[in-house]
Amino acid sequence: MVRGELAAFLKNRRARITPEDVGLPPGTRRRTPGLRREEVAQLAGVGVTWYTWLEQGRPINVSGQVLDAVARTLQLDATEREHLYRLADVPGGAAGDPDEADLDPAVRVILDGLAPLPAAVYNARYDLLAWNESYAALFCRLVTVPRCERNALWQMLNGPGCCAVMMNREEELPQMVATFRAAYGRHLGEPAWTTFIDRLTMESAEFARMWAAHDVARSWRRTKIMKHPAVGLLNLISTSLALGAPAESRIVVYTPADETSRANVEWLYEHKPGLDHEH
Repeated sequence: MVRGELAAFLKNRRARITPEDVGLPPGTRRRTPGLRREEVAQLAGVGVTWYTWLEQGRPINVSGQVLDAVARTLQLDATEREHLYRLADVPGGAAGDPDEADLDPAVRVILDGLAPLPAAVYNARYDLLAWNESYAALFCRLVTVPRCERNALWQMLNGPGCCAVMMNREEELPQMVATFRAAYGRHLGEPAWTTFIDRLTMESAEFARMWAAHDVARSWRRTKIMKHPAVGLLNLISTSLALGAPAESRIVVYTPADETSRANVEWLYEHKPGLDHEH
């Protein structure tokens, strides 16, 4: 079933590419649109027989390096490339780490429109991709650290105790690790994930212990109790809303659970303490 889907996908994408698209002469005796199999093989630097078998869905050995060459030849975008890897059952094919530039501009409008509610976009690895000013006022360190450290799970485990401190950390951290573990099941063997997990394991005995437990969970509505140096305690309900792109990304919105927290969130949005140095 999967091999048949792989065959159909490759044939369809091959038909989209004209010889002119890849610098080949158009020719005059083409019976079908697009590139021929031998042309794809030549451009990708693979054998014609091997590529023919791949497109026919035969059970052959496939490496990520060769799939990358095929993906470049067929001019696949990031989503199509990831789809190709999954159909070929080859790990490591997720698109490059997305950042704020990969977001639909409408998502940024939504983030800004949610203020004064703090809101941000995370990927499945808890990398912070985008945020609004209210979120920046709440988590002022997270939005200003270098991109390689701009990860909510990393900061929870290794960040200094400044800005908003999670008061119910003993409840929330295991939940985050379990959600992270469940997401990792879709990214087994991918270098970006395995490197990050190795780094967390080396830097945090707490993470290593939780990771070894193999607990899994999904992201859902939770109450987070935080202490901010400017306003004190905040009871916030976090709600995750899935986005279509980048893959496996979500908007997380923090809604005050009581009137005192609501007033404090509004004060943070209006005064934005600690953000004079932001960007």
